[in-house]
Amino acid sequence: MKRTLFGILLAILPVAVISYAKPPIPTPRETPVVGDMDHYFLEAMYDLKESDAGLQHVVDSPKFRDLVAKHDLKLLGGPMLGCVTDRGARIWVRTTEPASVQVVMDGQSSEVVETSAEMDYSALLDLKDLQPSTSYTYDVLVNGESVFANQKPTFPTYPSKTEKAKFSVAFGGGARYNPPKEKIWDVIAGRSPEAILLLGDNVYIDQPKSRTKQRVHYYRRQLRPEFQRLTASTSVYAVYDDHDLGVDDSSGGPRKFKPSWKFESWKVFRENWNNPAYGGGDELPGCWFDFSIGDVDFFMLDNRYYRSFKDGTMLGPEQKEWLLTKLKASDATFKVLASGTLWTEHADKGGRDSWWGVKEERNEIFDFIDQEKIGGVILLSADRHRTDVYKIERPKGYDLFEFETSKMTNDHTHPTKEEAVYSYNEGNFFGMLNFDLEKPDPELTFQCITMEDENVYEMTLKRSQLQRVE
Repeated sequence: MKRTLFGILLAILPVAVISYAKPPIPTPRETPVVGDMDHYFLEAMYDLKESDAGLQHVVDSPKFRDLVAKHDLKLLGGPMLGCVTDRGARIWVRTTEPASVQVVMDGQSSEVVETSAEMDYSALLDLKDLQPSTSYTYDVLVNGESVFANQKPTFPTYPSKTEKAKFSVAFGGGARYNPPKEKIWDVIAGRSPEAILLLGDNVYIDQPKSRTKQRVHYYRRQLRPEFQRLTASTSVYAVYDDHDLGVDDSSGGPRKFKPSWKFESWKVFRENWNNPAYGGGDELPGCWFDFSIGDVDFFMLDNRYYRSFKDGTMLGPEQKEWLLTKLKASDATFKVLASGTLWTEHADKGGRDSWWGVKEERNEIFDFIDQEKIGGVILLSADRHRTDVYKIERPKGYDLFEFETSKMTNDHTHPTKEEAVYSYNEGNFFGMLNFDLEKPDPELTFQCITMEDENVYEMTLKRSQLQRVE
């Protein structure tokens, strides 16, 4: 009876959309630029009754224009690097009004794109015909004027698949906008990762029926100079979790466009990131996608939009088929499966907000890895406000290792887990994956790194450990 009642509650939660949103933490007014802009957005937009307002609501406001002029703002967000390959890259920007934008770089440039209210004054600018493992310095032009007169950002293209390379990838979740802790973005940038994977609860919204409030949360984070410095030079890949798409522990359900709030939340998410894809697009919305860095394949999963414990699924049928097909086709040295919630059977709440709540689907994926002899798989997750390492034993395959971290800027802490190989919850932190493909037996090293830039734990796995032995 208890299980049935819980299933009913899970089923109705996305429709009821009870708001558990914590009030935004305001930026101190004396903070340069962000103090003024943050208070303006909170006062002018956050409490609007209009549920779908964006910058268009304020773009012609005299007070907004005065603030833009006061701080000489050409961009309200970005540049955000994304979609990097060994041959190209994409830059995301948001302007303060309708404008022409372009990226110029080392004798070449992107096409000129016009920003408009349709995508909330954001634009995507593609750079092509680049060289592998090469650093490029760029500038953004807004209406022909330079954004970076000095100290232009630089980014590296990825190594080619055949290159024996070393590189690192940062990851984590639990990143509520929290002014005293925004410095973590500079700590991450100081480690010079090739990419950062944001695995959900990236801004903490909890307002699925107000696209207005959702957008305000994104504006605030995008204005932070620490976040801008990181994203201008480090490729960003993002998926949502419950606090971004819906509310705490929410499940979207099996239908593509019902309840209607999830499709609308998804559209706002798409306005604010720079991913290679968003599920199957308008006809099959979601935030899943894959990408590669050298000879490592990454699979970023959407475990909220189609989640239905009643139907025993985290992914929905189309996403699951996509994942299995992609996994089977991959011949990469390492394959990283990134999820917003825990994979382990030792998950909190008895699995009621994790993969253990749909154990048959989880085991189907793991069995597929065993049966198809897919080597080199690593599991990532977020959601719980701590760092964990789990070893998931597979009697018919190799043991799977899961690395979870989700307290980048949050104040709230979850207790450590005694079932974990390692569990840590002091202060704030992020995860780092260091790949060394130069060695005869390639290695992956996981690190837990604090906001104080301290390594508090690391584990190294050899590729030979991640292969079924006949």
